Amino acid sequence: MHRIRRLLAGAGAVLVLATAGCTTARTDHSSGHAAHRYTYTKAQQAAIVAQAAAPLRGSEFRADCFSSHRRGDDPIVFPGQAGRSHIHEFYGNRTANASSTLQSLAAGTTNCTPQTDLSSYWTPTLYQNGVPVAPERVTVYYQGLTDPTRAVAHPRGLRYVVGNALATGPEQNPAARWSCVGRTESGRDFMNCPPGTKLENYLDFPTCWDGKNLDSPNHRDHMTYATGPSCPASHPVPVPRLELLITWPVNGGGLSLAGTRNGTNVTDAPGYTFHGDFFNAWDEGELRRRVADCINAGYICGTDGRPIQQ
Repeated sequence: MHRIRRLLAGAGAVLVLATAGCTTARTDHSSGHAAHRYTYTKAQQAAIVAQAAAPLRGSEFRADCFSSHRRGDDPIVFPGQAGRSHIHEFYGNRTANASSTLQSLAAGTTNCTPQTDLSSYWTPTLYQNGVPVAPERVTVYYQGLTDPTRAVAHPRGLRYVVGNALATGPEQNPAARWSCVGRTESGRDFMNCPPGTKLENYLDFPTCWDGKNLDSPNHRDHMTYATGPSCPASHPVPVPRLELLITWPVNGGGLSLAGTRNGTNVTDAPGYTFHGDFFNAWDEGELRRRVADCINAGYICGTDGRPIQQ
């Protein structure tokens, strides 16, 4: 599995390096969906590609989750505004909704293993021929890619967004890549998976935190991708890299995503608009233990946070 993941990442790296775009990072504030549009700098694109293509360093743990519910909410981008967002698929915490807070998530329940991960993760709903499709499996990897011996646990209440829901082309969204289970090809837009395979997506989150803020106005600027082996001075705190591996029980064509176009929520957005959100509500002690025992110590661990490969 790990070897396949790295091969897929490498295939995506070739595509993004060939199409790297804008030179300045900015958020478009022209509509209520402004936080969904983000222009990655060339340096950020290169950093995302390099991290995706890098071999695993024997340093990770994971949570295995499932789709919990589906609703037009986004607790980060549209807090307290039920139904304002395009449709999202929520994983993990069963109580997540537009009004979620750290306190409400901590009081909720989860369908993740381990049960100590009460976080909420969400991505746009996938459609095939206009019918919503729930993922059959969601694996959340926490990986030691940036300065792993110094990495610290994500602080409780940390939340951020990755991807580009308002991208107008594949080159504008280097954080997400599509592939088919068991195959090495990948791309920024949907793959037409052959019979006998399933559609999957890898979504890569940043690894450096500014050490101060749990959120920022565009829900991104307090985090960044490392452009080298260590975090930059602006974001000096290394954290494990989240990688969502989401598998859907579909193949073939007719695919689309929930999304937003010209301020209107739609269900026919292209694959290159994939994006995701993370709201950390882990049990603080358990997350710290996993970072120390797996990431800092250099082990691959299972959902119990114990080494499975030494």
